[in-house]
Amino acid sequence: MTAAVTGPVFSLREIPFSFRGSWFGFSPVIGENTYARDVHLVSHQTGMHPVLRLVPSADGIVTATPHRLIWDCAPGRIDLAYEDTDTVRVRGHGVDLRLLAADPTLTPFSGPYFFRDPRDGSAVFTVYQTGRRYRVTLLAGRFTEHLGAQELGTAERGVVVTGDRDTWEIAIEEFETARVPYTGGHDFEQVAAAARRDFEDHLDTVAPWRDDRTPAAELAVYVLWSATVRPAGFVTRTAVLMSKHWMDKVWSWDHCFNAIALAEGLPALAWDQFHLPFDHQEAGGALPDSVTHSEILYNFVKPPIHGWVLRHLPPLPGPERARVYRLLERWTVFWLVARRVPGHELAHYQHGNDSGWDNATTFAPERVVETADLASFLILQMRTLARLAGGLSLPAEAARWSQAADRMGTAMLDRLWRDDRFVTRSASSHRTWTSDSLLDLMPIVLGEELPQHVRTALADRITTHLTEYGLATELPASPHYRDDGYWRGPIWAPSTVLIEDGLRRAGQTVLADEISARFRALCEKSGFAENFDARTGTGLRDRAYTWTASAYLILAAAHLRRTS
Repeated sequence: MTAAVTGPVFSLREIPFSFRGSWFGFSPVIGENTYARDVHLVSHQTGMHPVLRLVPSADGIVTATPHRLIWDCAPGRIDLAYEDTDTVRVRGHGVDLRLLAADPTLTPFSGPYFFRDPRDGSAVFTVYQTGRRYRVTLLAGRFTEHLGAQELGTAERGVVVTGDRDTWEIAIEEFETARVPYTGGHDFEQVAAAARRDFEDHLDTVAPWRDDRTPAAELAVYVLWSATVRPAGFVTRTAVLMSKHWMDKVWSWDHCFNAIALAEGLPALAWDQFHLPFDHQEAGGALPDSVTHSEILYNFVKPPIHGWVLRHLPPLPGPERARVYRLLERWTVFWLVARRVPGHELAHYQHGNDSGWDNATTFAPERVVETADLASFLILQMRTLARLAGGLSLPAEAARWSQAADRMGTAMLDRLWRDDRFVTRSASSHRTWTSDSLLDLMPIVLGEELPQHVRTALADRITTHLTEYGLATELPASPHYRDDGYWRGPIWAPSTVLIEDGLRRAGQTVLADEISARFRALCEKSGFAENFDARTGTGLRDRAYTWTASAYLILAAAHLRRTS
């Protein structure tokens, strides 16, 4: 009962405890910005749903590591480890455990139904919200109570397990309708050791380069590993969710950064991340806004950064390369046909959400706008299509895409560059305006393609957004800046990675190095939040966001390569 705590230790309020491939985890975070007193089993099938409460009979300190969850409840202790993607083992000594339905106030038609299975004596919860069952099988000790068994109404439901001052142990499983009785096979320490090996093998594969200069690398890999789910529902491939807190989806640009972080060590998994939104590409070529277990949203799109991403992924064999070319072509044609006013060279967004920068001040005057960031991403995407077409022996298509990229580059500079900055243009009225959003500076992603005076002017403006902790998405001196203003102030991972990469290719390596160093230090200080207060470095919103962890790994690996 006294196994040593190994690996990084983290707070469950920050990062859920889970396992690669599982659709559930353990956390006191039971909803958006909703924190419970007790640790819950939280499922992400059909949405985020707290299912069971784990309540020790004595207060204690909870310790989370990648492979083991521990309640130290002097004079007793409870340990929890994953046996596989849908089964956990829980062992206790000197302290009892109440395992209760998460919300006893729900009606029997929307809440859990609880009964004792006469076949094997296991305790079974059937949960409406997830459409799954949760079985608790006693392996050692005894159940002292079955609360609310077969009850209707809002009675409390659950079991109490004890070892009568000796060790008790249970298995908890998530499954569909029926499963043979659980028998186990390995003792608890063997189960925990196997989970540890699984994580450490993943760690050594994804970040073999880590050293004492990258102290957050192990935890960053855990965030990705633990947020991974097996294929189910609309999730057609092994996928890294953005979080196993409430941001439990795959958005159609977030996935790109996870793909890059996994590309070197796990290329097949990286390609799965890239392909997942394309599995749901609609007839007109658009990608969905987001995909999760039981929902696909098409109401918005996300920016076309996929051509840029392909520059950072490993090469594909010929037949697969041809398929990717056609998928990327359809995605690009969507923008050139469905999002371009007749006679206009530049495509437009219909809302800030389409850009990924939902409420950026770029969109304050109007939402249906032609912007330089969108033009830049499409230029890069068309350059990628030209390279792919050339490699596939399609010279006419390669020339066509190169010429289209040239035309859009010329139009972007002719129509959106004013003096020393890019402006935003209404797709309807053609009026233009400027803002203090970092989004206006995103064309630096074109790097060496930009004229030197444009590169220099953008780099100078980017510097004004650089706080102690990184790039503020709204100029800190702006009257619209907000510390927790979503895209009106906080530091974000994707903007950091895109701008850092563009600056480096534009020859602005000193500034790129500084941005990388500050963001890496921010993650080492504040973890992997969805975004960060640009003035204090405090993590904001969902605190276990995988694209933030991936951004750290991308920048850390590149830093070590440059300095080794």
